[in-house]
Amino acid sequence: MLVRIVLGAALACSVSAPVFAETLNADEARKFVANKMFAFTCFDGTKGVGKITPDGAAAGAVQFSGAGATRHMRLPSNTLQVRGQQICASIKGIPFEPCFNLNKTDNVSFRGSVSGMGFAYCDFRKHGNARVFLARSISRPRSLHAPGTQSADATPRAEVRPASVRSEPALELRRSASE
Repeated sequence: MLVRIVLGAALACSVSAPVFAETLNADEARKFVANKMFAFTCFDGTKGVGKITPDGAAAGAVQFSGAGATRHMRLPSNTLQVRGQQICASIKGIPFEPCFNLNKTDNVSFRGSVSGMGFAYCDFRKHGNARVFLARSISRPRSLHAPGTQSADATPRAEVRPASVRSEPALELRRSASE
């Protein structure tokens, strides 16, 4: 019985948590986000770390879908723009300009979702030491043995015959008769 009560309370808290989140308008979002390093995880497994500057540029490291190589990315100035009370993105190659709902979840984190698509979100959490976090996010433990290597073995795998070498006589350079 106690387990049911605890699970019910946990479910109620997780469902009602977005209700208690503070919606950020454009000015509040700029003050909360600009020039600060944030780590993020998204609904599809994408994760990374990045920084947004006051001029609307962004830079960071991203691992798409939580697998594969980490890519370093940089978005130019004015990529993130204020439109009314919303923050929108102008990204080359995307036929539309998505706007975002930003909800502050506590003093160091917020959730950003694409307007009209609440399922497409990323959770951002502020980090103090940007350089250390960036270095940790792109490095991984090193192996003592390189992958796919074998010990040195001098025995031939197949019989190798020396190729016949063709030699051609060297060309002679002679002065022309007109000189």
